[in-house]
Amino acid sequence: MRLSEELAVVTTVDVFTPVVDSPFDYGRIAATNSLSDIYAMGARPISALSVAGFPDTRLPLEVLTEILKGLIAGAAACGVPVVGGHTVKNPEPLFGLAVTGIAHPDRLTTKGGARPGDRLVLTKPIGIGVMTTALKNVRLSEEGMARVTELMLTPNDRASAVMLRHGAHAATDVTGFGLLGHLLEMARGAGLTAELDWSAIPVLPEALPLAESGVFPGGARNNLKAYLERTGLDPALADWQSLLLADPQTSGGLLIAFPPERLDAALADFAHAGIPASVIGWMREPSGQDVLVRA
Repeated sequence: MRLSEELAVVTTVDVFTPVVDSPFDYGRIAATNSLSDIYAMGARPISALSVAGFPDTRLPLEVLTEILKGLIAGAAACGVPVVGGHTVKNPEPLFGLAVTGIAHPDRLTTKGGARPGDRLVLTKPIGIGVMTTALKNVRLSEEGMARVTELMLTPNDRASAVMLRHGAHAATDVTGFGLLGHLLEMARGAGLTAELDWSAIPVLPEALPLAESGVFPGGARNNLKAYLERTGLDPALADWQSLLLADPQTSGGLLIAFPPERLDAALADFAHAGIPASVIGWMREPSGQDVLVRA
């Protein structure tokens, strides 16, 4: 919402159920995830409200306290105060933030602004949904749990700053719709076709054998089924490779469309900031499918 020639307000809300065992880490991850929508638009979050559902007859209130402490700590790590909130009874825990951010109206980065020739850059590996599903099924190692937790706790603030410095045309964060679903939104919004190189897409190392053995959340299969009509998948791709593209991510990375002449400088800036960004595809003139995926 534009308030003046130099000020726009961006608001968003996001909640989800637990993905790790630690209530405190769950709260921190929920906060980090909620802030990503603001960062994806190139805005700066300035305040947040907690949004909470809690089964008070099934879990002790100490768990609620730890989750809320985690929410506050996760937001504070990005310099965002949680100024209040609302909690209701719910059959299972459901937590997140409603976030308010600000930006210059002419510098907002939207989903639909990509142009032909833009290079697509992803700032975090995929496979988070696979690994959190393995955690629920007691199939994830301690090292894998630590790695995926660290990834979910990594905010997209620095990636957003790099995106703004190098004139990105479009961006989105990669969350519940998976990489493929969020890219479909970008392609359709721009009226273009996105082409992906599967071999260039970064995947969490421990997620690969789990995916090959069929460890996926139900949402991955539902997502892929919904996207097939708009997607051209290379016949050489295995079923698990296609499902990884639709794997729901919690607190995933940013997917950014950069003009090709700015790509090298942006990648150097990502590397300097310690962000393992990968070029995974490009935007081209429309070709009958919203997304094409090459093996």
